Amino acid sequence: MSDAAYAPPDDPLEVIHADHAILVVDKPAGLLSVPGKGEELADCLIARVQKLQSDALLVHRLDRDTSGVMVFALTRHAQRELSAQFENRKVRKTYRARLWGHLEPKEGRVDLPLIVDWPNRPRQKVDRVNGRPARTDWRVLGHDEDGTTRVRLFPLTGRSHQLRVHMQSIGHPILGDALYAEGAARDHPRLMLHAESLRFNHPETGRGMTFAAPCPFR
Repeated sequence: MSDAAYAPPDDPLEVIHADHAILVVDKPAGLLSVPGKGEELADCLIARVQKLQSDALLVHRLDRDTSGVMVFALTRHAQRELSAQFENRKVRKTYRARLWGHLEPKEGRVDLPLIVDWPNRPRQKVDRVNGRPARTDWRVLGHDEDGTTRVRLFPLTGRSHQLRVHMQSIGHPILGDALYAEGAARDHPRLMLHAESLRFNHPETGRGMTFAAPCPFR
């Protein structure tokens, strides 16, 4: 999808949880997490969140075409604490996806370093020499009659486009991926990738909390 074709959904903001320190929402597919360059790319999740909670601060991002759980901080202290948890890989992230092809065995790990593909930005690519470490665990949920596979994905690192590149690299691109899938695998109404849940420690109380959003596709 090109920037010129940006047409974000007008779904009402769905709040999963709110307290004095954090706001957790369910991001719709097709909406930028932060504004892009140019007025036509100004509509984004953080702008919508700040209309509801003016002091909301960014902690992490999801790709435009990925839906699911995002957490925002409501204080500088909460932002620092949550950002440190993401940076130190203390946040447990679970995704749902549909993949092209019949993925086997039932579970596994992709351990392939990634780097930006500079001539083709924003694409990323596997680079075993210069790439940054990237690891993704996967678990098969089921195989469908159309030859596709439903999975849960567990990123152990947080590289840009990590899940999309890792799945493509093992021959099972995520359905509807305009950057990394080709042919029939690409021909879907949306990117079949959803951030299903986040588990982290509350930045004020330290209590472990898990927030989830139902997957909008089968």
